[in-house]
Amino acid sequence: MYTQNNIIKNQSPVLSVITIVYNGEHFIERTIKSVINQSYANIEYIIVDGASKDSTLSIVKNFEKHIAFWSSESDKGIYDAMNKGLKQATGDYVLFMNAGDQFYDTETVEKVFASNSNADIYYGDALIVDDENNGLGLRRLRPPQQLNWKSFRMGMLVCHQSFIVRRSLAPLYNLNYKIAADIDWCISCLKASSKIENTQLIICRYLSGGTSWQNQKRALRERFDIMKKYYGVITVISSHLAITARFIGQKLKGEKRTN
Repeated sequence: MYTQNNIIKNQSPVLSVITIVYNGEHFIERTIKSVINQSYANIEYIIVDGASKDSTLSIVKNFEKHIAFWSSESDKGIYDAMNKGLKQATGDYVLFMNAGDQFYDTETVEKVFASNSNADIYYGDALIVDDENNGLGLRRLRPPQQLNWKSFRMGMLVCHQSFIVRRSLAPLYNLNYKIAADIDWCISCLKASSKIENTQLIICRYLSGGTSWQNQKRALRERFDIMKKYYGVITVISSHLAITARFIGQKLKGEKRTN
């Protein structure tokens, strides 16, 4: 475990960037460099490693002077690790940028806070990348012009890594959800927020794949339960029918292009 305070104190808000990693030796360095090379000075960087068995920790230690806090210990899953990161965060805002994910460019955070709008949540778009960091296009679900807690009825319209929330409004993750707790967390943050700003920026480069993609059936069950909790059964069923129709339409368009 390692801690230090390397934040420049000024009028600009402090952003706590939290990276969760386990056996991420192939991707962790790109994430670290993306964070520490930001032009924005007031970043508190936190890395929570789940007791990796590869060279992840050695890579983290190479950048130790740029990291406010890191730990390496076993956990009860990704959301337990994310809660550990939240408990260490002291910034005005928090953002999760997990192993393999990156900021879109070196000026992203500076651009987010350039408006000085003092919003509760800042959000934007996401570019999907592959293992070699090649861009695959923008995320299929696009952020709406105006976002509120009801927006997620049509799916998680904002990528978790493009969602910056005021720390005082950010609860711990519900560990009853093993795959889709990020949706529950984002909706909870949105419900607690008064001012939500669309940055009109691509905030992150998001590594394709992930837990929810690898466990689709459980993810769908959890998402349905979360949506039902917030929006009610009838609304969720009608929304899922619309989502299904949208998915089929997009698939048919893709097949036409290849024929």
